[in-house]
Amino acid sequence: MSEIFPAQMSLLDTAGPARRRGTGEAGLVVFNAQHASPERSRAQADWLAAHGRADIVVASEVSGTHTVLAQALTEHGYDVLVPDSGGDYRVLLASRTGTLSPVPGLRLAHLPHRAVTAQLAVDGIRLVVMGLYVPSRGPRERRNVDKRLVQESIAALLPALAGQDAEIAVAAGDLNVVEPGHRPHHRVFGAWEYDFYRAFAAHGLADAFRHLHPDLLDHSWYGRSGDGYRFDHTFTTAPGRIRSCAYDHAPRDLRLSDHAAMTTVLATS
Repeated sequence: MSEIFPAQMSLLDTAGPARRRGTGEAGLVVFNAQHASPERSRAQADWLAAHGRADIVVASEVSGTHTVLAQALTEHGYDVLVPDSGGDYRVLLASRTGTLSPVPGLRLAHLPHRAVTAQLAVDGIRLVVMGLYVPSRGPRERRNVDKRLVQESIAALLPALAGQDAEIAVAAGDLNVVEPGHRPHHRVFGAWEYDFYRAFAAHGLADAFRHLHPDLLDHSWYGRSGDGYRFDHTFTTAPGRIRSCAYDHAPRDLRLSDHAAMTTVLATS
């Protein structure tokens, strides 16, 4: 058991299918678990395990009251890291392409369970993944307090993430922020939130979706008005290795989540 990740779960010897063998590519799926019930968590794990590109999973808004998603992914052959959160929503990392090892020092100053950072070897290269879940705006009496503190904590870690001795470093998850110039424009976002989005590029992490699709309009979450928001993001220090990046709306259609999944394929050879 790790001191940083007291609820870390390892691959079971009897678990699920054989783990992925070297293919020269690794797929990373960002998935918002929407604080699912135990039953729906198992259905989410089944969907992810059947996904041909879910070699690495960054799950956000994971329940803090049960560990069913972590256990079910473990049973499907994933190595899983998930922090104790004291009941708050948290982030989960899972891999079926290499064993996850926590990266010392890359820990949020505020709500540390909202970020999980691990390293793994994929096809002989070192890949570092920081999974993120930024709080929403919050109740009226704490409007934007936790959101701003978590964003500031993440931004403070980006130089260390980008400076890792790794062929690929990735930061990914539900950031609850949209890009400058987002269509449609949402007046609710302030300059400090756009500055947070810009911080990734400022520290050498490219927006994978925008790198491949400079003008494509797509969203990962929709409000009651029907307006879309591109809340889920993947950033990487190795944009030249991006082979594909797209939103998959199947989880929304299947009612597994209120977010689309985001799949990014990276070259590992």
